[in-house]
Amino acid sequence: MDERDPFRLDGRVAAVVGAASGIGEAVALACARQGARVACLDRDADGAAAVASRIAADGGLSESQVLDVRDAEAVRGAFEALHSRHGRLDIAVSTPAVNVRKRLLDYSEDELDRVLTLNLKGSVHVLQAAGRIMTAQGSGTIVLFSSIRSQAVEPGQSVYAATKAGIVQLVRTAAAEFGAAGVRVNAIAPGVVDTPLTAPIKARPDWYAAYARKNALGRWARPEEIAGPTVFLCSDAASYVTGSVLFVDAGWTAIDGRFQPPGI
Repeated sequence: MDERDPFRLDGRVAAVVGAASGIGEAVALACARQGARVACLDRDADGAAAVASRIAADGGLSESQVLDVRDAEAVRGAFEALHSRHGRLDIAVSTPAVNVRKRLLDYSEDELDRVLTLNLKGSVHVLQAAGRIMTAQGSGTIVLFSSIRSQAVEPGQSVYAATKAGIVQLVRTAAAEFGAAGVRVNAIAPGVVDTPLTAPIKARPDWYAAYARKNALGRWARPEEIAGPTVFLCSDAASYVTGSVLFVDAGWTAIDGRFQPPGI
């Protein structure tokens, strides 16, 4: 019987895009704690280097590199360099996204391009670069980030929600195309998470509290609470999971719009 812990990532090489802060930082740290060698990739060079240093200080294996997922050639080059240095690329996780909260009729062309390019094109670039390496080596796992907004929307979420729904279909299609080569592709769909990206909402106590009330646990998530499910998808514990969307939303999508009837 194989008694190895299926949740461990020992000997794996992981590329975490968006590792400088927020969920990406938490994912990078969690992968390292499970034994992976983690490449911290981000547009923020200092932030990525700081996370890599934290991993090293804890006895983990890490490196960092500047990377903008909007640049297809840069993504390809970064992933190929990782593969060349270490002889493998086992895990690719991509977290970057942007949201311009505006009603659809008020969106400018520049804002439309900004959201579509980072959220959708950036995800395609990661799928293509990691997919080419992993399908050739016959193994690997890719995790992209969708959102509860792929299912539940509100005014001001149109383009962002469309990109997060699009990521779901990208993941499903990539899973279908890469599966024969032994490569798994999945998505995480978080609910509301305390990160630098959501700081403007936290600055509005009424808005912050309203979102907390929308889920079953009545609170926002911490980034590390999203990292655990992500590491699960990257591990052998999820070896039969591909083409799936794991909602980590404290029940938001299950109970959204709930009403407590009298006497129930």
